[in-house]
Amino acid sequence: MRYYLIAGEASGDLHASNLMAELKRQDTAAEFRFYGGDKMAAVGGTLVKHYRELAYMGFIPVLLHLPQILKNMKRCKADIAAWKPDVVILVDYPGFNLDIAKYVHQKGISKVFYYISPKIWAWKEYRIKNIKRDVDELFSILPFEVKWFEERDYQVHYVGNPCVDAVEKWKEEEGTDGKKGREENRQIAILAGSRRQEIKDNLRMMLECAATYRDYRLVIAGAPNIDEAYYRKYIPLGMEVEIRFGETYRVLSESVAALVTSGTATLETAILRVPQVVCYATPVGKFISWLRSKVLKVKYISLVNLVVDREIVQELVADRMTRENIIQCLGDILPGGSARQQMLDDYEEMNRILGGAGASRRAAEEMVRLLSFL
Repeated sequence: MRYYLIAGEASGDLHASNLMAELKRQDTAAEFRFYGGDKMAAVGGTLVKHYRELAYMGFIPVLLHLPQILKNMKRCKADIAAWKPDVVILVDYPGFNLDIAKYVHQKGISKVFYYISPKIWAWKEYRIKNIKRDVDELFSILPFEVKWFEERDYQVHYVGNPCVDAVEKWKEEEGTDGKKGREENRQIAILAGSRRQEIKDNLRMMLECAATYRDYRLVIAGAPNIDEAYYRKYIPLGMEVEIRFGETYRVLSESVAALVTSGTATLETAILRVPQVVCYATPVGKFISWLRSKVLKVKYISLVNLVVDREIVQELVADRMTRENIIQCLGDILPGGSARQQMLDDYEEMNRILGGAGASRRAAEEMVRLLSFL
């Protein structure tokens, strides 16, 4: 079978690469062509465009790069039409991928599978019409999504969460349980997002607050698509901070607590059982908080809280992200803190709900099974 995959950022590259490896095990004749990253390229196939040329966030950056985005989209459509895959597998990244799905469906080029479904339950619920029309099969990695889509008359496949796979694979390769020696390390992890705007908005305040706990060293887990010089711009003068790239799980496993910008990283931090505070600053915070209450359809922004449907990690978003709140919430989850053990106990509940490892394998098995009927 011919598989064309599209992943638009680092997490998509990771999960798509694991899916590709499982597809190769299920289909020994598998051929891959993709928009993605280095991890996908390591599995094999043809990398058409790197996600570094795709990942733009926010209205202004998208507007400024609109000609490039449209050019990439046009090239992607032409490439799919020329290669004629058996299936196009879309990985998250809805702004780009839903347009590709529409094109592939209209042209009748191939089946369209969506792996890691768009988070339309949070906002832009109207996109369910596009998904029903253009996506043949949707593979969910969050258990609560199944009911949400079923209530809107669309059946999805829950395959488990690939973050569990990624963490377990890392533990196996490292020969670690991910927790040994953590308490003695006296280290706080800083995960300030994978996009430049997130780093610009969050990093300095996260560091300044964490630095008030002088007995702990600070380590930034660097995003693979951001260079070190960009991080250095937002580190306060004279502050000693280590930046480590390609070692996010190791940084977390060595840390007693973490400040994490919302996203997949919140889930990975919880899977590794590291107490965390979710931090997400935005310009004009009060306005954004008001807008969030009017636009977002969910109570929480962190995947951890969404999975268990209650607040087990503190979410300091928009006008709630103040120095006082960060310092207080971080102190509560450091060793000896009043909220630390409860959060660790709640993490066990979250991990039970997510289920065990094997999401990539289950997704690949189901995809190959469905394609065998073509």
